[in-house]
Amino acid sequence: MSTHALDVLYTAERDVTAWEQRHGRGEVPGRWPYGLHELAGGDVAVRAVGLPEPGRLRGAAARLAAPALAALQRSAGTGVGSGARRTALAWDENLAHRASVLAPRTPLHAGAIWITDALARGRDDDATRARVRALRRAEGVWCLSSAQVEPLERLLPGVPVSMLRFGVDADFFRPQPYPDRPLVVSAGRDRDRDAETLFAALAEVLRAHPDAEAVVQTRSSATPPPGVRVVEHMPHTELRALYARASAVVVATSPNLHVSGMTVALEAMACARPAVLTATAGAADYVRHGETGLLAAPGDAAGLANALVSLLDDPAAAAAMGERGRLAVESDFNTSRMVRDLRELVGLPAIPSVAAVPVAPPAAARVGERTPSSV
Repeated sequence: MSTHALDVLYTAERDVTAWEQRHGRGEVPGRWPYGLHELAGGDVAVRAVGLPEPGRLRGAAARLAAPALAALQRSAGTGVGSGARRTALAWDENLAHRASVLAPRTPLHAGAIWITDALARGRDDDATRARVRALRRAEGVWCLSSAQVEPLERLLPGVPVSMLRFGVDADFFRPQPYPDRPLVVSAGRDRDRDAETLFAALAEVLRAHPDAEAVVQTRSSATPPPGVRVVEHMPHTELRALYARASAVVVATSPNLHVSGMTVALEAMACARPAVLTATAGAADYVRHGETGLLAAPGDAAGLANALVSLLDDPAAAAAMGERGRLAVESDFNTSRMVRDLRELVGLPAIPSVAAVPVAPPAAARVGERTPSSV
């Protein structure tokens, strides 16, 4: 009998049931997004719950959300077996806010991603304050960057704050032989991407290596230089295939605390490709400069270009750097290790050698599917 019960919260738009089906077809990494299905095991029972946006609980959306919300609210603080305690886990502050509105009595552990940068940039609106309130009621908060720990501790007095190293699916993203033809790839579409610096750097790279290709996934309206192919969206399988063809993977970002680009960098490393990343606060948590990748200062197009050119100039060294990156993912930056650490942060017992509790079917309210962009 389970002594711990955990509701893993997702946005209803994510549609975990559809995600599981796509995972079964080999289309996406992780049975659940971020590999959080691995939280199940031992005496911990886990289920996925999809939370709709509170302000949109009308009509069909309200009817679809009702079963999941009723289950979440009914089980607040209680579990699936006698003596079991049910808690909820929200990956970020946006989900924590939804939980605080829709199931305010449910004990909650939450991640914080965007809030530190929003406050550092002077944002002080109703939405930001609501997310701060949601995090302040959490039993514990984690972040994915060492640069966020101190700001969060000041923001959330009395709430334990921990650093959780992110990880990617090392089985979905597998190492591939280093390519013969030079190709630079950039991916990800979050709010802190710096397309202008990236495009300026790629223009220099293509001047130095006119035989090279460059492919960039972006929603930016900035004009790419000649020779750079831009795509707005790419499924996980196509992105994985592009990593396999890449000589190096680059992410340029504006200054931020949450390490924008960490996911793409780690996916590239998992495929045995060197990652070139903007050296924002916390970036060194994931990319070891000169060992698993290269770092360049924010806004430094020349530095970014020099890093990429150095890799294209020496394919053997670039391949060796990629192999070291793959080893780092296998030993540290993978979802299994991340989930083990997350269990400890949430106060769950360690996973035994053989998991005894299956993952429950998702209780997510299906209101539409949206493929997440890389971050």
